[in-house]
Order: sequence, then structure tokens, then C-alpha cells
Amino acid sequence: MKVNIVLSTYNGAKFLAEQIESIQKQTFTDWQLLIRDDGSSDETPQIIEQFATTDKRIKFINADNRENFGVIKNFFTLVKFELADYYFFSDQDDVWLPNKMATMLDEAQKHDQANPLMVYMDLSVVDQNLVVTQPSMIQSQSHHANTTLRPELTENTVTGGVSMINQALASRWHSTEQIIMHDWYLALLATATGELVYIDQPGELYRQHENNVLGARTLRKRLQKWLNPMQAVYKYWDLIINSQNQARLLLNQLDLSDDKRELIEKYAGLLDQTFSNRIKMIKKYHFKKNKAFHTAVFWTLIVTKMGYRKK
Repeated sequence: MKVNIVLSTYNGAKFLAEQIESIQKQTFTDWQLLIRDDGSSDETPQIIEQFATTDKRIKFINADNRENFGVIKNFFTLVKFELADYYFFSDQDDVWLPNKMATMLDEAQKHDQANPLMVYMDLSVVDQNLVVTQPSMIQSQSHHANTTLRPELTENTVTGGVSMINQALASRWHSTEQIIMHDWYLALLATATGELVYIDQPGELYRQHENNVLGARTLRKRLQKWLNPMQAVYKYWDLIINSQNQARLLLNQLDLSDDKRELIEKYAGLLDQTFSNRIKMIKKYHFKKNKAFHTAVFWTLIVTKMGYRKK
């Protein structure tokens, strides 16, 4: 069994060593860590080189050409760099709990590897000093974890740093265009063509700090978002429209079942319907968010098209 861990870095010198050390402390030890740096201007490349020199399992795949790709293309390049049975995604600033890989691989072995598979875990949110602020990110942000296509179309609950995919799923990832984030798209692929499996326990300490690319929803972030209501509406519309574009990519999968193809087509074309048909489709297909408040906002915008600007 070949297991690759893929790690994308960019100016991550402050916490990178601690993340790599947590990978080295995994109870499952037969892995290979592939790292691609995205043009860092700090000491990140030097830290990677030091680890690669002392641990033969660690490879710095672009030490001589650190062109900036962006996070999605960076991970795509890492996954396609070398074939493996399983691929674990790693961020540069978190801390993996010791049994993370063993727990996920044990679960993966229960499933037919000929079928696309993604496995993911919960996270404990911590501050930059690793003090726990939210024991369960799934419960605090999403209420429950998605494992089927319908809820995953509108809202992602998979965080890349606690996810892994098998080769059958990796082989279906052909492009980075129109993808909101790699973890969301791969979760959609898994629910559309195979299985998305959730393990209800934390797999890592998910560090929140001033340089997070995405990160957990904090009170400060929520207040900033809603202090300017129309700006929040426009951002919400961007998410809806981008999620529809991302969903359309799934229609390229020729082996989609008829019911899943129909579900994807109806969600992707929801805004092209008349007022009354939009209401009917929301009711018929149960498109919603994981939390009641976000569902109310989602339904209101879809039905009224308030603030909608067609692109």
C-alpha cells in the first residue's frame, strides 16, 4: 500500500516545522510526504530542505522552480505528481493528532477501492498557541457533517487538512477550472460517483491565526460580514453562483446515475427558472444549507433574486 501526503506551502515558516513534526509522529509510519512550495519569500523553502535532508520520506518536489500556482493548482500538481493508493491532504500550519492516518486508513480498508472514496474527520479549532477554542468545528459551524450529494452541492463540510482520497477518486480529478476549493470539489466527486465517509472524531488541531487562507468562522469574521449587508449579499451570491458552476463539472462524469444527474442539473439551473418554478424546485429537491439561518438566507435570495447580478 502506497500512501502519499501532499502539502502545499506559501510563507508558512512560522508553523511549518510543527506541522511536519506532527506528521512524523503519526502511529502509521509508511508514508511519503510530497511538498510543493508556491513561491514563498520567507524561510519556508529552507525549512522544507532541512526536513527532506534528514527524513528520506519527505520530498521537496520543486526546490529549483517555485512558480506561484495558487493553492488549488498546487494540490492538483502534488496529487498528479506520483501515483499512490491513498492521498492525504495537509495544510502548513496545523497539528495532526497521532492516530489520524491510522484511523482514516482503517476506515478506508472497509470500502471497495475500485470505487471513488473520500474519508474525512472532524477538527478541533485552536488559536495560534494551540489552545482549543472549539472542540468540534463540524458542530460549531455546520451542525452536522455531509456525506451525500444533495447537501454537499450547496455547502461543504470537508476540510482539506483532515481528508484523504483513494486513487479511484484522484483519477477523476482532471482540471482546476471553476473549482471553489479542492476539498469541496473532491467531496462532490465522491458523493456523485462513489462514497464520502465521515469519522466523528477530531483528526487535527486546526490553527487559526492572522494569515489563514480560509479558516473557521469566528465572531469577528461574522460581524465584519454583516456590518455591510449588501456586501454580504453579493458575497453570498458569489458563493451560490460559483457552487452552481462547480456542480456543472460533475456532469462530465459519464457514469452518473440518472437521479444524481437530475439533481445536479436542477441545482445548476435553478436561477434560470421562473419565480414559481424556483419555489417548486426548492421544495421538490430540498435544496438547503446545514443551519436554519443560512437556509433562510439561501431560500430568500434564490426565490427573490434580491441583489442578483448575472455574470
